[in-house]
Formats: sequence, C-alpha cells, structure tokens
Amino acid sequence: MSLVPPNVSVAPMTEQKSTPTQPVDKDWWRGAVIYQIYPRSFQDHNGDGVGDLVGITERLDYVADLGVDAIWLSPFFTSPMKDFGYDVSNYRDVDPIFGTIGDFDRLLEKAHSRGLRVIIDQVISHSSDRHPWFQESRQSRTNPKHDWYVWADPNPDGTPPNNWLSIFGGSAWTWDSRRMQYYMHNFLASQPDLNFHNPEVQDAVLGAMRFWLERGVDGFRLDTVNFYFCSEGLESNPVVRPEDFNASTAPAVNPYNFQEHVYDKSRPENLAFLTRIRALIDEYPGTTSVGEIGYSQHQLEIMAQYTSGEDRLHMAYTFDYLGGAFNSRHFRTSIDLAEQDAPDGWICLAFSNHDVVRHLSRWGAHNHKEAFARLASTMLLTMRGSVCLYQGEELGLTEAELAFEDLVDPYGIEFWPEFKGRDGCRTPMVWQAAAHLGGFTTAQKAWLPVPADHLLRAVDQQEKQNDSLLHHYRATLNFRRQHPALAKGAIETLDAPDGVLMFRRSGAGETLLCVYNMTEGPKSVQLPAGIAVRSADAPGSVVGPVDGVVALPPFGAFVGIVAG
Repeated sequence: MSLVPPNVSVAPMTEQKSTPTQPVDKDWWRGAVIYQIYPRSFQDHNGDGVGDLVGITERLDYVADLGVDAIWLSPFFTSPMKDFGYDVSNYRDVDPIFGTIGDFDRLLEKAHSRGLRVIIDQVISHSSDRHPWFQESRQSRTNPKHDWYVWADPNPDGTPPNNWLSIFGGSAWTWDSRRMQYYMHNFLASQPDLNFHNPEVQDAVLGAMRFWLERGVDGFRLDTVNFYFCSEGLESNPVVRPEDFNASTAPAVNPYNFQEHVYDKSRPENLAFLTRIRALIDEYPGTTSVGEIGYSQHQLEIMAQYTSGEDRLHMAYTFDYLGGAFNSRHFRTSIDLAEQDAPDGWICLAFSNHDVVRHLSRWGAHNHKEAFARLASTMLLTMRGSVCLYQGEELGLTEAELAFEDLVDPYGIEFWPEFKGRDGCRTPMVWQAAAHLGGFTTAQKAWLPVPADHLLRAVDQQEKQNDSLLHHYRATLNFRRQHPALAKGAIETLDAPDGVLMFRRSGAGETLLCVYNMTEGPKSVQLPAGIAVRSADAPGSVVGPVDGVVALPPFGAFVGIVAG
C-alpha cells in the first residue's frame, strides 16, 4: 500500500439544518441512555414491508416517553443492501427505501423538539463495491484512487498474500482481474476495506461525517472502529492459543476466531486517526462518539486505549455483555477490568443489539423469564457507563426462530444451521397485537416475519398492564434520572455469595448499594458491616434489609441508599 502526499483539508459546509432545543451540555453523553433503532424494522410508513424514516418519526413520541436521552439510527444511507445498509455506496444521502434527505431532516427536527439527541451510524472501515471510489480504484493501478482501498499482489503461486480471513467466511481477499491483484474485505466481498494509510481517504470520510454534523446530528456510532487500519506489511496472523480461546464470545463455528488478529485490525495507527475524528466532533459542541470494538480477544484493553483522555472517542462498547456468561463472576470481572484498564475512559453498556441473539434468549434458558427480564434491565441501568437499549428490549422480545427460507442475513446463511445469523434479532417491532403484522406495516409481507409470540408482548398490550415489563423500563429509567450517582458516579464491586453481584455507586452526594441475585435459586445476602442501608424504592427492588440481611428471590434485586 502506498501513501499519497500530505492530506487535504476538509472544507466545512455552511448550512446547519437542525439543532437541539436544550442548552448545550458537552457531557450529556456520559451516563446517557441511548435507544437503538434498526430502521428496516421499526415502522413502515409507505407500505412496502420495510421500515423507513417517516415511520420512525411517527413513533418518536413512544421513544421519548420511555425516558431515554438519545436515539441511535442504524444505517439508512444509499446502499445495494447486500449487508442491509452496512455496505454504503453514498455516505451523503438516504437510500430511497428509507426515504429522502428531507425525511431525515424532519426526523431530526421532531427528535430535537422531544428532547431526543440523534446519533447515526458511520460505516467507514469499508464501503460497498458499488461506491464510486471503489469503481474508480479497481480500474487500474495508476488512477487517482488506485490506493484508496487495500490492494495486494498474489503470491507467486497465485494464492492470496496472507492468511487473513473474512468474518463472513472464507478468505479476506478477492481477486480482481482488471488490476490482477487481490483486494481486502473483512466482511463480504462486496464490502472492500478502505486504505486508511492514505490521508486522502481519511479526509474523505471525515468530510462525509462533517456533512451530517452540519445537518445537526448529535454524534456518531462508529461501526467496527478497530478495523480502520491493517498492517502495511500484510503479515499473516498467528493462531489463537487454546488457553486464550473463548467460545462464548468467539463461536468455533467460524474459523475467523481461530486467529489472533494482530495484523488485520486493532492496529496502533488507529489512535492517531481517532484524534482526527475527535477534533472534528469537538468543532460541534455537544456532539459525541461511541465506537464499536468488535471481534477482539482484548476488547477492554482496546476500549481503554480508545476512550482514555480527551482527544479520542467519548465512549465505546465491547461484546463483554453482548456475549459471555450471565453470572456474577463474569460480570464482576468485566466491571473490575474496565475500571482497572480505563479509569478515565468510558464504556457504553448493552445486553442486546442488531448483531447478537437477544439477551432474553441468550441468557434466559430457564423458567424465570419475567423475573430475569426485570433483573437484567435494572442491572444494566445501574452499572457504570452509558447504556444502549435495543428496540423491543423493553417489551421483552426474544430471539425469533426463523426457517432457513426466511433468512436474508448473509452471515446466517453462510453458517446455517450451527449459527443462525442476525435475522432473529432484527424482526419488526410489534405495536398492536391484533393488527396486521403487529401494526408494523400494511404490506402483505414484511421483509422479515413477525413472530406470533411477539404479538403477545406488543406495545398496546403492555401499555394497559400496570405491571408490564414496558412500564418497568420506564420506571427504572425514571429512577436512574432521579439518582445522578447512577449516571456518572463511581462503581466499586463488593464481595458477595456465589451467584450474587453487589456493587456501590457513589456520586453527587449519595451512595447506592446494588445487590443482584443472578441465579435460579433464592439467596440471603449479608450486607457489608458497618453501613446502614435503607430501601431506595427502586422499581422491582425487594424491601429490606432485615438485621443486615437481604433476602432475594430467584433473579431478585435490591437497591438501597447508604446512610451517611
């Protein structure tokens, strides 16, 4: 890969379309709760079976009434949809399936009027192979964009230059007969990786980000933020040592997980580019960034590097809680490591999103699903960090069981049946139990099926049940707002019986004690000696303690205020 001359400045745009109505708070993101919307599956306005921006706008009152601080929109940019929007062919426009740029501006204006910030995805580690940049790059080895992507000569025997693998299966290299070279792709062959060693590429993607900042967005979720750079030497990756292999976060069904990915991602060069992203974002007061650190054996270490200090990302999320085990040991270890490795960094917490099995199915293989759902929500909203809630999580939606013929996710199709892909967590939201396809669309068929059991948990059903999970989420979000220690305070884990997670949250002049039974059996927990604790009236919390002991039912919770 060759470098080009010194980078070109990114000229700012002049027209800002929408700004938040509330005063600028540059730290609003710290401890904020962000509601993730997957546009294809939230609400279909025009009756084509696919969700769109107008549909999202129509449902913003529901989101605001939850009590969240912001929404995160998964990609809605122009795309051939080979990976459903994560293959962008125009970074500065809306795909017609989702609407128009005017529809986005109206969504932004409505969100801001309801006190909701708007974070949008930026998928810049790679583009679609239909992007004009790649179309030009692949024409020759001498055109102006010849080195905007990662190209490499074959080995003498014609094989790819190294052993790098695609997450979606097979080699990370695809042959191009025009250039007589291979190009790299961490994902589908139709998603070629950009060459961030080229400063012109950096300028181009920063220019696309500025376009949306000028329109008034409040920040970016950066897809696969540790994938921007690969080693210029193109060295082959070493094999993962057996003792380092974690099957809970790296399924053995995918050979990608057999390698230690030291050369194809998470490169040290990434840190300098993150400072460029932060410098751009800091030009727009009150905007923020959250990075996705994906597919790494060293997630928390990378999170610490990427969020420490004031000149890189504001926050990042890992897959420690999007995979792993639901037990006190895993949670305490992850909390302690995050505090140890990134004392001045900031983690964004999530249990579910558009890429993983919904947590009620992933962790809830027992007969206490309702209690577990409430416990999980309370835990998530009292741990230290910002929080992402995934659409339908507040309804208690489980992973949809789909037939092979209903799958559209290329990842799921490739690894079926051992791994069923991401379609099961992406099925449409259910608004009305008795309406056609749950009120998601008037089309005869939605882009993914609407599971019959999801209809039982539709919004209209839970609205009229005072003890529903939906109301529990609203009440817990309200409780979080009433106790600033939960948003920005410190956390300290405490010794507790096996199966129990206990920690203190301290800040803003108060200390809360949180005790969670993560097992199917009852637990009696002796609280730390020498402190007085009273109930905080947290939603779903048991009363107590009695003589310094809290009695917790299966998946029970206690949240108390520490006196003094």
